[in-house]
Amino acid sequence: MNSGEESTNNSIQEDGSALEEIRQGYYVGERPLFHRDHLRIIDTIFTDGESPLKECHDIELIGSMFKWKYPLWYSRNIMAKNCTWFEMARAGVWYTDHITVEDCAIEAPKNFRRCHDLTLKNVSFPNAAETLWHCDDVVLERVTATGDYFAMNSRNMVVRDLTLYGNYSFDGAENVEVHNSHLLSKDAFWNGDNVTVYDSFISGEYLGWNAKNLTLINCTIESLQGMCYIDNLVMKNCKLINTTLAFEYSTVDAEITTKIDSVMNPSGGVIRAEHIDELIIEPDKVDPDKTKIICK
Repeated sequence: MNSGEESTNNSIQEDGSALEEIRQGYYVGERPLFHRDHLRIIDTIFTDGESPLKECHDIELIGSMFKWKYPLWYSRNIMAKNCTWFEMARAGVWYTDHITVEDCAIEAPKNFRRCHDLTLKNVSFPNAAETLWHCDDVVLERVTATGDYFAMNSRNMVVRDLTLYGNYSFDGAENVEVHNSHLLSKDAFWNGDNVTVYDSFISGEYLGWNAKNLTLINCTIESLQGMCYIDNLVMKNCKLINTTLAFEYSTVDAEITTKIDSVMNPSGGVIRAEHIDELIIEPDKVDPDKTKIICK
């Protein structure tokens, strides 16, 4: 059963096309607005039915709520503002392009898969498990997320003011900029390529393993066995707090403004620090002459 009050007045978009308005609708059942386009949907509830907006395009969602699975799949040109995805609206936005989500609460896990041209601003994810996978051309601003495997295999991302609580974040991510963020995340940035983090705090074991071209600028790091197995690690004006067994088998150019608790078997490069409490170099595993250590 579907019900919805649709206004007879159409508004005009900048491109001259009309938006049909649905206000305070209540939709039950599968695919109630399947393949619709040019809609402005206000204060409307979608519940007890899968895929309510599948294969839709040119949709504005304002103050609306999703309470069941797969609300937006194979859609494009979507704007959602002040909306809510409840816990059962899982796997909510997949294979959808050109979508902006602002001032929204997304309780459902496994959201945003294989999306292109995605912008999230002022969005909270209290259950962000397996969220933001295989997406391309992504902007995140003022996002808070709790959950493991956030942003796996996503590409071309600009991230500002992200607060993340969850392990294995950004696994396999490529071409990523992170600014002014706070990440409590074990195994962050594993297998990544061309990732730069500015002015951020990262706490978590095994940071950055198997990455290529990882750059950390003005960051504070706390990590057990962090920054190992990295090809071309660059650190500029960074603090290492309670960081042990760092840089194993990494090629590194590091400028550390604090002491380092311990360094183990770097593959090569330069490490500058106030002091290193324990330096472990095993000549049968690495060539000591390939790494220069400079302590004040």
